[in-house]
Amino acid sequence: MAGSIPTELGVKPVNQLIRQYAVPGIIAMTASSLYNMVDSIYIGHIADVGSLAISGLAVTFPLMNISTAFGTLVGVGAATMISVLLGQKNYAVANKVLSNEVTLNIITGLVFTFVSLMWMDPILRFFGATEATLPFARQYMTVIAIGNAVTHLYFGLNSVIRSSGNPKIAMGLTLFTVISNAILDPIFIFTLGMGIRGAALATVLCQFMSLCYTMWFFLDQDKFLHLPRSRKIFRIDWRIAKDSLAIGMGPFLMNLASCIVVLFINQQLVKWGGDLALGAYGIVNRISFLFVMIIMGFNQGMQPIAGYNYGARQFARVREVYVKTAGWATLVCLLGFFISEAVPGLTVSIFTPDPVLHDMAARGLRMMNLAFPIVGFQMVTTNLFQCLGMVNKSIFLSLSRQLLFLLPCIYILPPLLESETGVWYSFPISDTIAAIVTAFFAVGLLRNLGRLKDGDDPAILGSKI
Repeated sequence: MAGSIPTELGVKPVNQLIRQYAVPGIIAMTASSLYNMVDSIYIGHIADVGSLAISGLAVTFPLMNISTAFGTLVGVGAATMISVLLGQKNYAVANKVLSNEVTLNIITGLVFTFVSLMWMDPILRFFGATEATLPFARQYMTVIAIGNAVTHLYFGLNSVIRSSGNPKIAMGLTLFTVISNAILDPIFIFTLGMGIRGAALATVLCQFMSLCYTMWFFLDQDKFLHLPRSRKIFRIDWRIAKDSLAIGMGPFLMNLASCIVVLFINQQLVKWGGDLALGAYGIVNRISFLFVMIIMGFNQGMQPIAGYNYGARQFARVREVYVKTAGWATLVCLLGFFISEAVPGLTVSIFTPDPVLHDMAARGLRMMNLAFPIVGFQMVTTNLFQCLGMVNKSIFLSLSRQLLFLLPCIYILPPLLESETGVWYSFPISDTIAAIVTAFFAVGLLRNLGRLKDGDDPAILGSKI
């Protein structure tokens, strides 16, 4: 088993590898999205308070994005480094990267828990909570914060399982988490009467169960990638940590920027549309996120293939997997666009029986996803730069859509249109501009990869690559 699994990344046909690696990733990420949607659906049907509870849940999005940002800072960088190291057959360093990830995830998770619990109410108010929505946001986020180290470690190690040539195991763990969460949610929320707090408890408990298996998986010393069965597991190699965190900086900043943007979205929606407008965004975001997560599944499938072949200097295969992944991502976005424009009311009705909230969310879904067909291409291209360790370009593309384009629109358009409609229209405008910028970078990268023959050192192109 020591070298046979990663080697296939450099020899099997790319189409076959995409199916082998992306399909489990898609199933896992779709399940992960449904995992969040299940919480929202059950919470939206809590008697008498469902609409406000949905709005309270939406308030927690920025804080959860901050948590995700620190998780991806550690996890994505480690997974990318490991896939490249496996391509170079450097298993010793890959194991050190894995140990680093465990320690760094625990540290960042505990720090986040401490800070968020100490200043929970001020943080939630800053993110848009009102007197009506604060109790629900606090109940949900307190439980999530307590279990944050578990969440970081589970998602980070799950990405490494996938990068090490075991996508089906990673998918199985995610499916287990989703299914068990769907079973426990109604028990905790309704049967035990825990309300929105029960949804959060079910989430953390299911992640903990999957994490137990994940740790057992990596403690198997017969695997080419494993954790030491000693206190060495907690040692940090700061040189490796620096390189890993540098690669993860792109998605970290993207999630941090998302937090900032969602903060301003929340404030503008409450200002121009009230608490229900915030709840509508919570619903629309969950629906759109389902398709985004499918694309992320494709990205997860592309990551080990592109990273391994770039490390092995097989550049034609890198180009091929990128082009084909971008094509599939575009088809997914076209489906999301069709659903958003053709049947928004039917889709939104799953989340709420409140007619006012329903109409507001259906209208927002239609406007927000007007430019959705081009989102997939932008996401895949940004991910490719990250896979190849081109940190600066990945960071720029990650930030440009949200900070340079979306944020100004969120502040300019609502006053011009004198309603929350301006917030909804900000999304397609920024998506269009970001896709144009991304296309410029993509053309340059493909041109430079085309100039390299398999086996060449990419350094011969200098900074151009």
